[in-house]
Amino acid sequence: MAAVFNKPSLFQRTLPLVQGFDGLLAFAVFLLVCAGLLTMYSAGYDNGTRFVDHGRNMLIAGAIMFVVAQIPPQRLMAFAVPLYVVGVTLLVAVAVFGVTKKGARRWLNIGVVIQPSEILKIAMPLMLAWWFQKREGQLRPLDFLAAALLLAVPIGLIMKQPDLGTALLVLAAGLAVIFFAGLSWKLIVPPVLLGLIGVFLVVWFEPQLCADGMRWPVLHDYQQQRICTLLDPSRDPLGKGFHTIQGMIAIGSGGMFGKGFMAGTQTHLEFIPERTTDFIFAAYSEEFGLIGNLLLIAGFMFLILRGLAIALEASTLFARLLAGALTMIFFTYAFVNMGMVSGILPVVGVPLPFISYGGTSMVTLGLAIGLLMSIGKAKRLVQT
Repeated sequence: MAAVFNKPSLFQRTLPLVQGFDGLLAFAVFLLVCAGLLTMYSAGYDNGTRFVDHGRNMLIAGAIMFVVAQIPPQRLMAFAVPLYVVGVTLLVAVAVFGVTKKGARRWLNIGVVIQPSEILKIAMPLMLAWWFQKREGQLRPLDFLAAALLLAVPIGLIMKQPDLGTALLVLAAGLAVIFFAGLSWKLIVPPVLLGLIGVFLVVWFEPQLCADGMRWPVLHDYQQQRICTLLDPSRDPLGKGFHTIQGMIAIGSGGMFGKGFMAGTQTHLEFIPERTTDFIFAAYSEEFGLIGNLLLIAGFMFLILRGLAIALEASTLFARLLAGALTMIFFTYAFVNMGMVSGILPVVGVPLPFISYGGTSMVTLGLAIGLLMSIGKAKRLVQT
């Protein structure tokens, strides 16, 4: 008797694509996306098509996340070296014949204008995770030195553009991989202590270091000015200190419960500079207040904790290092953005994940979430 085969339904055919997705991680991203759309509608409703474009960017990032989540972590390793080499090569090309805007050479025109440094936010943790995976069980101090050199090359090229914000994010991703790979505390504590001593000396001798005509070694002029402005925004309240001062005013004026949706005066009277990009947290704080800030921070903490849980449960060293580093990227994004807007960190070009406007950064975030989904999905499918 011939066997009868029932044709699977559309639901049955598509179920494997979403089966195993991390529901908690998806829920955290959904909450942050809703907060981003709500804030962008208020902050950008009178700024052209920012809200519509922001929604489009989120859909593109979501599609990228969905596709990347289908790729097993083992196959992701194959992209590590090529993506790193392409990223560094494009950074060299930027240094030679890149496009200069507002005094910075960060872009490359290849028919369309791209910012190659964004590639390294993903390529760097991929490359270092691949490096340590190949040396699992036989790590030596020289392996950590080689990893540091792999990290130093793109960081140096990005700093030369100059782009302090992107360099900070790539550095954080690379250092996270090196730390999670088992770097000894004996090598971590000395530079941390030197950094703290340096911060103390800068604060203590701020009047002398920030005097007119004083030139700091290593740092560009604009980077030195940002640090001096952080220490004393009132030094130039209508110039370099304007961003910081207006951000703090907007956050403080929100009070406990905020002024209400679409009711932020600092935002809609255009006192907040870059209110849809780097300083959107100030617009959010003004309208939703301290309670809204705590809820937003709780959303980011939930995402970060879930990412670290995925890293801990990963089945291979490569997956653990990659998931841990990607999670720390989200932490660095959120901490640096909120810190600079509230006046506790220098102003750098770091967006607030899923909240700030920006196509390239949104695509990078979608790719990072997709990689986390892939790692979490692979673990659950192995268990079942």
